[in-house]
Amino acid sequence: MRKNYNLEKRKYVIGGFITVLVIIYIFQLYVLQLGNEQYKENADNNAFIEKITYPSRGLIYDRKGRLIVYNEPAYDLVMIPRDVHNLDTLEFCNTLRITREDFEKRMEDMRKNPNYSAYIQQTFMSQLTPEDYGRIQEKLYRFPGFFIAQRILRQYNYHAAANVLGCLREVKEEEIKKDNYYRAGDYTGDMGIEKSYEKYLRGVKGKEVLIRDALGKIQGHYNNGANDVEPVAGNDLNLTIDIELQQFGEELMRGKIGAIVCIEPKTGEILALVTSPSYDPALLAGRDRGKNYTALWTDNFKPLFDRSIQGAYPPGSTFKLSQGLIFEQEQVINLSTAYPCHRGFISGGLRVGCHGHGSPITLKPAIQTSCNGYFCWGLKHMLDNRKKYGSTSKAFEVWKNYMVDFGYGYKLNIDIPGENRGFIPNSAYYDKNLGEGKWVANSIISDAIGQGEILATPLQIANMSACIANRGYYITPHVVRKIAGVGVLKKNIERHETRINKEYFEHAVEGMRMSITGGTSRSGNVPGLDICGKTGTAQNPHGRDHSAFMGFAPMNDPKIAVAVYVENGGFGATFGVPIGTLMIEKYLSGKLTRESLASSMSNTSIFSTKAYGAGRPGAKQKEKAKPAEEKTTETPNPSNDGTKE
Repeated sequence: MRKNYNLEKRKYVIGGFITVLVIIYIFQLYVLQLGNEQYKENADNNAFIEKITYPSRGLIYDRKGRLIVYNEPAYDLVMIPRDVHNLDTLEFCNTLRITREDFEKRMEDMRKNPNYSAYIQQTFMSQLTPEDYGRIQEKLYRFPGFFIAQRILRQYNYHAAANVLGCLREVKEEEIKKDNYYRAGDYTGDMGIEKSYEKYLRGVKGKEVLIRDALGKIQGHYNNGANDVEPVAGNDLNLTIDIELQQFGEELMRGKIGAIVCIEPKTGEILALVTSPSYDPALLAGRDRGKNYTALWTDNFKPLFDRSIQGAYPPGSTFKLSQGLIFEQEQVINLSTAYPCHRGFISGGLRVGCHGHGSPITLKPAIQTSCNGYFCWGLKHMLDNRKKYGSTSKAFEVWKNYMVDFGYGYKLNIDIPGENRGFIPNSAYYDKNLGEGKWVANSIISDAIGQGEILATPLQIANMSACIANRGYYITPHVVRKIAGVGVLKKNIERHETRINKEYFEHAVEGMRMSITGGTSRSGNVPGLDICGKTGTAQNPHGRDHSAFMGFAPMNDPKIAVAVYVENGGFGATFGVPIGTLMIEKYLSGKLTRESLASSMSNTSIFSTKAYGAGRPGAKQKEKAKPAEEKTTETPNPSNDGTKE
């Protein structure tokens, strides 16, 4: 019988088809049971619940070990959507005192989160009030799938330093994507050290693995808790801030707009970082945070704007000290060099005004009396020296590089966010705005006296004072002294040298001491403290001049350097000198010999401020005016006006 080859071929085709089906079936079984983590996770979650346990956030202390920020238990109502069934929505809403619409909105918002999963813990309501907590805890067994998670709430022993401390807020979607530590409903640091030291403060989350029966009821810890992970508390921080000095500074600035910065020169440690108006840090903790934040954000006087590091101002006559140092280093002047000042600098058709004093005048008396003419002549003779520098543009670049050495023009990299770099122009800036090769010293002479295009933050002015106190160097200013278990961050203690001879700094120091004993700062002389200082009165095209002061003490063993800036405060001696020297006296002596002056400063208001922290009720409203426009741009309009002391 002849073989049927067609049937034979069909047999192989059918066998091959069956073999392929078996292989596909086996592969799918592998994918479903072993290879697909999602199905595995879902299967596990039918038997287990993984509850996150939150660590205690690191505590915050001041430089003397006083506890500033601590934790208080707070409770969130969380849920695993997969386990919520047969929910009596009406009773649930009545228990929490919310409406059905509020319930639906919370559920909808939860589902919209890109990291939402019905198998993962979700936050339904954060920071329950004690009343809500009591009611829901009593009836929780009636609402399967819901349980209580303990969190922490920040509390404050001192109602000060809000700009330094910062606060906590709920994480944003983009933060969750960047850092897998966070889940929807978690909290993170916002502003201040809470933000910049978040990874140290937050600690490490733990977890509890619970097992449940076929009906979904919790039976206890899986494997007797062997799979549980304990949370690790965050690192405590010791600040450089003296919280009592900080409080005192905020009291002195009550009813004013401006800043105080105090630095320990030898270490760069910031002793006080005051911005005004400020606010009570407790306002941004708890369930009312959102409402309070909106009120602060919309306040006309901008209490959330940290003027100590973000406010960029014309430094006025405090800037003259840097000029004297540069002129000596570049051999433009020496101690015998005298310049005329007939109530100002007069060159061609240009005149920059000055107040009355002896003329001609040398360096130290020029610092003592804050002579505009002297420093204008010094800058003119430097920039116009084409024989040495080749051109005004090249001479100006030499000048600018010295300013950068002093810490002007760039961020000092303080360890809290938001610092402004200020503004020191370069030759390219003037080439663009005045025309390449078309500008000379007289075109920009106001730079010599801290006006014109020059902008500096109060932090930079205080840092310059610390640099003079150290006779030629500064340490990066910082507010965190030590991280528990970590120590000191090296980036916080970098030393920055200038290229100025130490002897020239001695001349600047002597001039500042003369200013205190018999010059424009003489109202700040406190016997026994050997204070050195320099006033500044910065012209303001939008209203009254700004009052500024920089200084340090003691003269030969400096322990504190200070800068004060009061917007629309008038002459430097009006507010800058008394506030600055009161801060020095308070820190060095621990007490005041001028209590009446301190009371007068605290109770003198320039503006009608709202009741936030340093501007809280109690200040006598003696004068009302609109706040000065904040100078935060890097390209201000030029001015050739002089300053007054």
